[in-house]
Amino acid sequence: MSASPASPGARQTVALALFGLALVAAPFVVDRYILSIILLCLIGAYLGQAWNILMGFCGLLSLGHALYLGLGAYGAAALYVKFGIGPWLGVFVAMALAVAASFVIGWLGFRFRIEGVYFSLLTIAFAESARIGFDNWAWLGGAAGFFLPVRAEDFGQYWNLRGGPFFFYYLALALAAGGLFVSARLRASKLGHAWLAIREDAQAARALGVNVTRARFMALFVSAAMTAVGGVYLAFWGNNIFPGQIFDMAHSIDIMLGPIVGGVGTLFGPIVGSFLLVPLGEALIEALRALGLNAPGAKALVYGFLLMGIIAAAPSGVWPWLARRLRLQDREQ
Repeated sequence: MSASPASPGARQTVALALFGLALVAAPFVVDRYILSIILLCLIGAYLGQAWNILMGFCGLLSLGHALYLGLGAYGAAALYVKFGIGPWLGVFVAMALAVAASFVIGWLGFRFRIEGVYFSLLTIAFAESARIGFDNWAWLGGAAGFFLPVRAEDFGQYWNLRGGPFFFYYLALALAAGGLFVSARLRASKLGHAWLAIREDAQAARALGVNVTRARFMALFVSAAMTAVGGVYLAFWGNNIFPGQIFDMAHSIDIMLGPIVGGVGTLFGPIVGSFLLVPLGEALIEALRALGLNAPGAKALVYGFLLMGIIAAAPSGVWPWLARRLRLQDREQ
């Protein structure tokens, strides 16, 4: 039976279609500065979807997702610079590296029953170990950074991710749309239902016949692989990688904030959270600059208070709060 035009599902579909059309048309109607902000929102939404699969769907809190971001960035960039292997092939190596790292983390965590906050600390430890290791790996530039060549003759080689702002914008849009599609399909699948059961009560899920360890490994693998793809994008977009930045815990926190503010475990929460937080951060920088408040830590302090206010107003996330008031859904998505 099809949904009526006035049903929440129909309204949600129309809203999503209009939002998508607006994003497609954005490069032709906004200036480069606004476009760069939207691009950052799209990348944040994609990475938020990747983290949300692990925490929101399966209930495993990772505070070290920058590990997979950095491995993806360095893996594809090193293959391109050192061996001439393009990123469309290098991305698979990058994903494999991230999956291998997540396997080690998962094996240690599940083998020795490291759960909850201790699992989170394990993810931080691996990310910090990677940062220190790459800081001292001279072959990849060490702490001085690893740089991708930027040559005029390479421009337009889209198969090597060598393009202009429009190219990277639409690539970010494709990633965000793909992340939403993958998350929706996984959430509705048998594996997705197993993840949700584990998130609510792992012991009860195990009693019902769910292979908890296998399902958790799958969540780790998917989340790590998706995050690595985001790392490849960032490497070829920025053309430089620094261990102190790409593996920094601040990156992991940025990845988490969108889903947390938007709504952990929901499909649209990471998108709403990213499109709220990125412009908020930019607007805050401009506002503090206009007021002459350039003291160190001023932005972080004000930003923290604003985040607390948002979370206090919508403790389950901005998306569920927004969807209820706009009648865009009849159940949590």
